[in-house]
Amino acid sequence: MLSIAVLVGCVVAQQPGVHEEEYHPQMPLWTCSSSGCIKQMKSVALDANWRWLHNGQYTNCYKDGDFNQELCPDPVSCARNCHLEGASQEQYGSTYGIKETEDGIKIDFVTTTKYGSNFGSRVYMMDTPDRYRIFKLKNREFTLTVDMFYMPCGLNGAVYFVEMDADGGQAAAEKTGGANRAGAKYGTGYCDAQCPHDLKFMEGKANVIGWNASHDPPIGKHGACCAEMDIWEANSRATAYTPHPCSITGTYICEGIDCGDNSKDERYQGVCDKDGCDFNSWRLGDQKFYGRGARDFKVDSRKKVTVVTQFITEGNRDDGDLIDIRRFYVQDGKVIPNSNVSIAGVRGDSITDKVCSDMKEAFGDVDDFNLKGGLKTMGEALDRGMVLVMSLWDDAEANMLWLDADYPTSRSPTVPGVNRGPCNQDTGRPSFLRAKFPDARVKYSNIKVGAIGTTFGTDASMAASDDGKWADNRRLNEDVLV
Repeated sequence: MLSIAVLVGCVVAQQPGVHEEEYHPQMPLWTCSSSGCIKQMKSVALDANWRWLHNGQYTNCYKDGDFNQELCPDPVSCARNCHLEGASQEQYGSTYGIKETEDGIKIDFVTTTKYGSNFGSRVYMMDTPDRYRIFKLKNREFTLTVDMFYMPCGLNGAVYFVEMDADGGQAAAEKTGGANRAGAKYGTGYCDAQCPHDLKFMEGKANVIGWNASHDPPIGKHGACCAEMDIWEANSRATAYTPHPCSITGTYICEGIDCGDNSKDERYQGVCDKDGCDFNSWRLGDQKFYGRGARDFKVDSRKKVTVVTQFITEGNRDDGDLIDIRRFYVQDGKVIPNSNVSIAGVRGDSITDKVCSDMKEAFGDVDDFNLKGGLKTMGEALDRGMVLVMSLWDDAEANMLWLDADYPTSRSPTVPGVNRGPCNQDTGRPSFLRAKFPDARVKYSNIKVGAIGTTFGTDASMAASDDGKWADNRRLNEDVLV
């Protein structure tokens, strides 16, 4: 799903850094039952791809789109010579734009220091200082509050689950002859249903086709695939929630056709369902459901909103197959049911195998979702356990058109399913967003998990979000779809 900045060539060592003691920003998690909710303080760790990579002193292993040839003459030497640096509490905020709030975290889009600019970030919820928190969501519900006021077209504030290893891939690296000393504490081990090739570290395997530091960006031979459940992908104009099942279990390091690379026209031959079954209210016919308040939307993205996702199983049993993924919203003290599909041949207000199948047929899309096992397979991944990811990102590959505009661009907007939101074709370009909306940001708070029907209700925290104004050239104009 996510496109990120730079790729380093090798992952045999993954040394932890030596300059800064790693700090994990604090974030509460509530676990709920019929008796009430219990609050625990957890934390988040920054993904390894965003971290400073150096030689153990002060020499960069990667800078200005190129590798240091002395430290990185080949992939194995590069891994042995280079260290992932920790980040202090101050650096989490000033360098990466990740800040603690009273009941969650805030992520800024652009942060600039004397060393350069950082664009977006990705963090994982921790269970201990060295292990990710593993969630098992079948026959459960997951709730969080989001503030999307400062999120224009083209950006994606994403909260989702992926089937990463709790230790960040340390045990897997040992099995393959590598060594991952950094681990989850330093944000290693990422995977998702897009089988990303642009990861720096991958279970102790070199991740380049050939060592060619002059190639920009370097090309990763391998991808990191795993099941993915997108809870919330949104800006202030459009939103979707999407399961992505895979035919493999856990983290799978792909090569060749298994990766399902678009560039090789193999998208639907890979091990994961890259399209997923996306419930996007706008795309599914209700263009008055979610959006900024200049129109009469049922869910006003200018205000905080609590998002509830329920994973319904057969017989309402923990061991039952996943059969439905339901959605509710809570705003201004009111529970708002999900929108109904308003597309010919499709009926429903949640994600079921039938809704997905009917939707794919109505839109003329490949039904890779059901080919990869549908909700049953997605439920099996949820049963094995998944890691919570929170991020803010822009999209260099597709300009986020798949979320909030007409996509694919090769098809007419009048074709059912092509129009996914009200945004323009050019407002998602990263260069445009980084120049015009550097102050964009998102807040995630009040994360709760528990038995069905126990995590949400009215709450004073759902008051209208801060509507302070941006500078004139940065603010979200109610009349302009940017």
